[in-house]
Amino acid sequence: MTGAARGIGSAVAARYARAGYHVLAPPRADLDLSDGAAVQRYLGELRDAGRHVDVLINNAGENPISPIANVADATFDHVLALNLETPFRLTRALAPAMAEAGWGRIVNVASVYGIVSRVGRAMYTSTKAALIGLSKTTAIEFGPGGVLCNALCPGFIETALTRQNNTPAELEALRLRVPVRRLGTVEEIAEIAFMLGSEQNTYITGQAVVVDGGLLAG
Repeated sequence: MTGAARGIGSAVAARYARAGYHVLAPPRADLDLSDGAAVQRYLGELRDAGRHVDVLINNAGENPISPIANVADATFDHVLALNLETPFRLTRALAPAMAEAGWGRIVNVASVYGIVSRVGRAMYTSTKAALIGLSKTTAIEFGPGGVLCNALCPGFIETALTRQNNTPAELEALRLRVPVRRLGTVEEIAEIAFMLGSEQNTYITGQAVVVDGGLLAG
């Protein structure tokens, strides 16, 4: 699992651990997910150790806010590597073995901003929309081998990243946009991530599963 240090990722990792799963979640200090070479080395270590991964949760991501005209190439390249290229590399490396074993689950944590967008979210929306596309193709290619893959698209969730990217006034405005009149919790997202990535899921694949309190319904 990637991005397990805080927020949604931490809650998802804890949910799987409580269910008895052995969670592999290398910290950022041990694995720079924006570095393709480092990701390939880590995958090589897993292979050499004979590790088989049954469930892949791609959660790591960043959402720097900037108008398109001000986005630096280096910033875009970093977000692209972390939000999309690493999930692709991990899927490419791990999904074939899942299919060979006849069972596997992949959950790509995308966002409602992969479906709609907002000023300053060009990098985030572009990569999350592509992650939804990757999920669909993965579902098609590996479904015959028993691998189910979905994109989980949270709405406005109470996390450090949400607070970082929004002022208190903006957070209140976001709350009022949600039909249930509150932000979601990381525990709520973790439950859906567990359902999609565990034995509970037997037939859902290739979907962008939106968990947003009704936000996109309006």
